[in-house]
Amino acid sequence: LATTRTAFEHRALVVGSDRAEFLTGLQALSRGEQAAGLVEGVAGDPGKTVFVFPGQGAQWAGMAVELLGTSPVFAEQLAACADALAPFVDWSLIDVLRGHPDAPALERVDVVQPALFAIMVSLARLWQSLGVHPDAVIGHSQGEIAAAHIAGALTLEDAAKIVALRSHALRELAGHGGMVAIPLPAATVAEQLARLGDRVNGDRVNIAAINGSHSTVVSGDPDTLDDILDAYATQNVPARKIPVDYASHSAQVENIREKVLGLLADVTPRPATIAFYSTVTGMLLDTTELTADYWYRNLRQTVRLDPAVRAALAGGHRTFVETSSHPVLTVGIQQTIDDTSVGENTTTTVTGTLRRHEGGWRRLSTSLAHLHVHGISPDWTAVFGPAARRTDLPTYAFQRERHWLAAPTGNDVTAAGLDPAGHPLLAAALPLADGDTVLLTGQLSLAAHPWLADHAVSGTVLLPASAFVDLALHAADQVGCDEIAELTLEAPLVVPDAVGIRLQLIVGAGDDPGRRTVSIHSCPASTLVEGTRSDRAWTRHATGILTSTDGVLTGTGTIASVPAPDDLAGAWPPVGASAVDVTGLYQRLAARGYDYGPVFQGLRAAWRRGDDVFAEVHLPPGQQADAGRFGLHPALLDAALHAAVGLVPASETGTET
Repeated sequence: LATTRTAFEHRALVVGSDRAEFLTGLQALSRGEQAAGLVEGVAGDPGKTVFVFPGQGAQWAGMAVELLGTSPVFAEQLAACADALAPFVDWSLIDVLRGHPDAPALERVDVVQPALFAIMVSLARLWQSLGVHPDAVIGHSQGEIAAAHIAGALTLEDAAKIVALRSHALRELAGHGGMVAIPLPAATVAEQLARLGDRVNGDRVNIAAINGSHSTVVSGDPDTLDDILDAYATQNVPARKIPVDYASHSAQVENIREKVLGLLADVTPRPATIAFYSTVTGMLLDTTELTADYWYRNLRQTVRLDPAVRAALAGGHRTFVETSSHPVLTVGIQQTIDDTSVGENTTTTVTGTLRRHEGGWRRLSTSLAHLHVHGISPDWTAVFGPAARRTDLPTYAFQRERHWLAAPTGNDVTAAGLDPAGHPLLAAALPLADGDTVLLTGQLSLAAHPWLADHAVSGTVLLPASAFVDLALHAADQVGCDEIAELTLEAPLVVPDAVGIRLQLIVGAGDDPGRRTVSIHSCPASTLVEGTRSDRAWTRHATGILTSTDGVLTGTGTIASVPAPDDLAGAWPPVGASAVDVTGLYQRLAARGYDYGPVFQGLRAAWRRGDDVFAEVHLPPGQQADAGRFGLHPALLDAALHAAVGLVPASETGTET
């Protein structure tokens, strides 16, 4: 299909190793479901492509070794890198990667940096062999050495010399420094450092890297870094140490300045054939300036990745491929993109290459699939290889459209003996003849309810737990109850793109007067249309108890009623409460896999007073029209919960939510 058919806007690829795996992916695609190895997307204008090369952090034992046995292009380039490094090191690159007992530890700075350089260069050549070519390169710290070689500014020999000799010089700094990553803007971090005063004065600590709009690294004296970590801990900011014992991009580097300049004095840069965006200057750079002095400044000065990415975006670059053994910069790059106006209806794509413990062709194919569904088409002949067998394919089926007038159906369910459900996610209600059971039905999909796409976990759109609460509340109202006494969520509900999911709420008789049971179920709509009753695969997602009392919403699980403080009325923000900074909350949640879109990013402000948390939550204007049809709009309830799960440390709640 890829080599003989037109590539349309809506695309999907299935990555697999045998017929059964491919059929599983295709069947999931036909049903509008998710599956391992299935990659879907809508292609737009991908703009120009940037290869991004990180510094350290992507390393792992056995990285990319699997490709040595499956990709001749990768193996050949890695061997060339090993030969280029050999005059400057006393160890074997291949032995290091394979974990040979006599090889030095990968943790050594003069081992890990050359090894990462070789992996990045070899992966870049592999991408190019598959027809994915960079229009520009960006390198982070020592990643600029690989970037300069791929851009054509350095020979492989000069690049290998720089990375080997400079990393060996860094050993003199080992044990005297450290680095800390802070999920805040660089300007905010600079203000914090200024408030610490004498504890960070002089050159004891420096801003080492600006990786994104909310991603900053500082480096310097270990004791000073401990003070910084303590300061952020009191502010509930999850700053963390980076596992290195030296302070790149700090004043400590000045101790090896003369040595670095002497070792690299004969490096001869050339004009690049590919645009080179410098993270030393944050701008497009003439690569004839990549002399020994530049490579010293690259080690000493702040890494300006965020400005470099902004400059690339301004130059029309929309696709960023982190060319490494594990993605370490994609989050920061995405932050910068999200913080930059790139134009209406403009598509941007950020992807990695390999992942930790996924160092083979399968992961590379998945990354390539991600690029293709967003508009980058590789050389499919090179992807499939000379052994691929072509086969005749059927022509497209005719798509028939009926033009005869048909009786209007509308949304009137009463003709089918049903009652309108009166809820945005439910269409009909049916009291059964036995007098004790009420059935409520509806159909969910992103086509019908596009706002649900803003609630995803690790890229999968799930019906939020708050929606189950609202559905149960509506069911209670239908049968004369006013309280959820208990609600247990048993299975997540994946919301498909187009093919709908049938939804059923069953309210039955309880064990006591005034108590009713409720259960929530789903089934793919296609199963109901095409199959027999025995084929209907229903999933139960939630069960609960509804009661009729004079109470309010309560719960035995994650939701409970809490009486408001007596002095809250008429005072907002509450008297004596301290403001909590919610800046970057949704970026931090995204880093943990919680992908909240604009509809679910409703937490605007928060305060704390003792054990109480106060929050302001809002619905976007596009959802306010339907808000009254919900008991409590799921996005509004979800945003209220963000104040508890996102701002209150796990040590206080006694759990990790």
